[in-house]
Amino acid sequence: MMKILEFPERASWPAITKRPEADTLLLNEKVANVLNAVKLNGDKAVQQYTLEFDGVQLNNSFVSEAEIKEAIDLLDPTLKKAIEAAATNIRRFHLAQINKELPIETMPGITCWRKWVGIDKVGLYIPGGSAPLFSTILMLGIPAEIAKCKQVVLCSPPDKNGKLHPAIIFAANLVGIKQLYKIGGVQAIAAMAYGTETVPAVYKIFGPGNQYVTAAKQVVQQSGVAIDMPAGPSEVCVLADETAVPNFVAADLLSQAEHGPDSQVLLVSTSAQLINTVNECLVSQLALLPRKELALKALQNSRAVLMSNLSDAVDLVNEYAAEHLIIACVNANDIAEQISNAGSVFIGNYSPEAVGDYASGTNHTLPTNAYARMYSGVSVDSFIKKITFQQLTKEGLTAIAQTVETMAEAEGLRAHAEAVRVRLK
Repeated sequence: MMKILEFPERASWPAITKRPEADTLLLNEKVANVLNAVKLNGDKAVQQYTLEFDGVQLNNSFVSEAEIKEAIDLLDPTLKKAIEAAATNIRRFHLAQINKELPIETMPGITCWRKWVGIDKVGLYIPGGSAPLFSTILMLGIPAEIAKCKQVVLCSPPDKNGKLHPAIIFAANLVGIKQLYKIGGVQAIAAMAYGTETVPAVYKIFGPGNQYVTAAKQVVQQSGVAIDMPAGPSEVCVLADETAVPNFVAADLLSQAEHGPDSQVLLVSTSAQLINTVNECLVSQLALLPRKELALKALQNSRAVLMSNLSDAVDLVNEYAAEHLIIACVNANDIAEQISNAGSVFIGNYSPEAVGDYASGTNHTLPTNAYARMYSGVSVDSFIKKITFQQLTKEGLTAIAQTVETMAEAEGLRAHAEAVRVRLK
């Protein structure tokens, strides 16, 4: 099932960790056409692309109160309870991220401090299609709620009946989002970035999506709209030794592979026997999956790497910088301390990545495509700005005046120096 690479030389590691590259020239051209059309023609263009791409004619994309009530009534009570339980854990974990900073007196008479404020207007993109990701609403909506963002706009593609999945509407209502729109794809990113007659423009856009959505987010970022992070196809790396349970490892690999044919799956192990057994388990488990065709395509591009020792294995994992990293080894906690590049880490045989995707409390909106080398996953911090303040007494200004004047003069900025001197004359 998985291509096996044995004891690769370090010189070959970049090829192992490299993700597939799309034809960005053609992709960006298609994306730019849609973005420009929505920017110029607003709702009319959104309706046109909704018909073209989603196959449904919508004269009004806004989700009404009646639709919200209908969806909540339709949703299975068991699923409602599951969503509510997940929301409780996610809210508890994210509430702990709010820490009030105390003012600092850097020298007598000079006090500095920071204050965090929520970004006024944020947009959330929630994929629909074959897998409506209502769990992502919890991951984005809850930290937005905690950050006290004043306006939260949500866009998600409609189904063939012109509706959103009831679970998407329920989850949005649960976290207090009232502005829901049945808009998907590039046209949704354009509507939130530029605004239309009905969709308000926002300051920052969050959420995963296909290659078109990802490209659209990166383009609008160049015109003054912030995004959560660059993102690509979902991915998992499993670091395992001979103590790992093959069935568990196979299940974890498949949990990412079923996202789609471009999902990235990597197994790094010090045990040849484990790799061979995992491949056998993949065959038997794959046959039981409803999305087995999608998972199979992902597995065809996947790799299992046999390493001679754990130290090199950890180095390779850090170079790969996975979105999700599972450590199924002896002393997994000690190994976790050596991880410097990963979006989210799952420690031990009983910590499946799927739990983090839904309900443990951590956020599943994470950097992919090796961006975990320099980006963090979404948190409350993603929805806030931190503004610095300072206040000086006359005595404080007198004490620091010579320092500022000397530095300003050295940089040739006389007015800066004078701004201090004039106050002390």
